[in-house]
Amino acid sequence: MRIGELADAADTTTKTLRYYEAIGLLPPPDRAPNGYRDYPEAMLWRLDFIRRGQRAGLSLAHIGEILRMRDTGQPPCAHVDALLANRLTELDQQIADLIQLRQTVTALHHTSRAADPATCHAEAICTNL
Repeated sequence: MRIGELADAADTTTKTLRYYEAIGLLPPPDRAPNGYRDYPEAMLWRLDFIRRGQRAGLSLAHIGEILRMRDTGQPPCAHVDALLANRLTELDQQIADLIQLRQTVTALHHTSRAADPATCHAEAICTNL
C-alpha cells in the first residue's frame, strides 16, 4: 500500500511514517516502478506496536531496540520486561513526587486562605509563598 493509504489505515500521518523510516522504526519499503513507497500490510502491526509502546511511556529509542531485536530473530520478551519494570519504577517515583508537591501546595493554599490581605506589604509580591 502507498504511504498515504498506510497513514490512513494506521490513523497517523505520512510525515510520521517518513520520520519512523528515517530513525529505523520502519524498514525502508519497496518502491513501485513510479518510485512511490509500497508498504506491506504487516506495517500496520508494527505501527500498532509502536503506538502501544508509546502509550506505555516507552521512548522511540526503546521501541526501536525492541523492534531491532525482533527483526534479527531474538525474542525481545526479557528486554521488554526489563523496560516495563524500569518504567514502573519511574512512575512510582513520579507519583511520590506529585504526592509531595500536592502536600506542599495544599499547605501553601491553607496559609494563603488564612492570610489577611490588609497586612500585605506593597513591596512584597506575596508573603504566602
